[in-house]
Amino acid sequence: MNGTAKTTSHLNGNNNHSTTTSESNLIRKRPITRNHHSGENNNKISMTVKKSILSDAYFMSCSVKDVLDLFRYHPIPCIFGLALVFFMGVEYTLFMIPSTSPPFDLGFVITEPLHQMLITQPLLNTIFAALNTVFVLMQTTYILWTWLVEGRPRSTIATVFMFTCRGILGYCTQLPLPQGFLGSGADFPVGNVSFFLFFSGHVAGSVIASIDMRRMKRWEMAWMFDTLNVLQVVRLLVTRGHYTIDLAVGVGAGMLFDSLAGKYEESKIKKVTHNKGYS
Repeated sequence: MNGTAKTTSHLNGNNNHSTTTSESNLIRKRPITRNHHSGENNNKISMTVKKSILSDAYFMSCSVKDVLDLFRYHPIPCIFGLALVFFMGVEYTLFMIPSTSPPFDLGFVITEPLHQMLITQPLLNTIFAALNTVFVLMQTTYILWTWLVEGRPRSTIATVFMFTCRGILGYCTQLPLPQGFLGSGADFPVGNVSFFLFFSGHVAGSVIASIDMRRMKRWEMAWMFDTLNVLQVVRLLVTRGHYTIDLAVGVGAGMLFDSLAGKYEESKIKKVTHNKGYS
């Protein structure tokens, strides 16, 4: 009986051990199984979120009519978008200008006949230079007038910002004087002294003055300044006094620094108003 009991006990013990081992194996396996299902659930949730984001995306609701309306109501951005693609192709397939060659400037190519004319007529070049200097003095007079007489310093602040930035950039990247430059003692800076090429202060100063004229609704003066500025641009290209990029950036610089001067004025006005509120 005792042997039988021992045998039974021994068998039970083996069964218990086997049961315990099986349970422990199940316990060890359960977290792995749970993580597997959890990962699948996370993937499903992630896919659901992605589908939700894409389904709410703006382009998912666009129709052919919307695309046509885009070109109809926003032609300028669309043209620039197409031009972006075009010039990306040009940039990636165009051969670079060799370092031993002069820079290629499309403005110089277009104005080559006028350049040759001024070479043969130096007196005409001097007259144009003198007229351009008068225009620069007109810009300077107007900008200083708005501050010293009218008490509106925005244009003067913009001009100071602009010429300071121009000086920094012009010194950091000193471009070679274009070949065929036709200088004149009557030009500004007077005396045909050295000058920074990038960017054009002549053009930027005129734009600053023109923007202020429009702000004050002096339309006739603004159009006159814009016309003279275009003639100035042509003359600077003809005489090789600036590269095309100098002139184009000059336009943008005038707009930019007028905007920055306006923000500067607004910040000062807000500060004074805030201080008065506490006084």
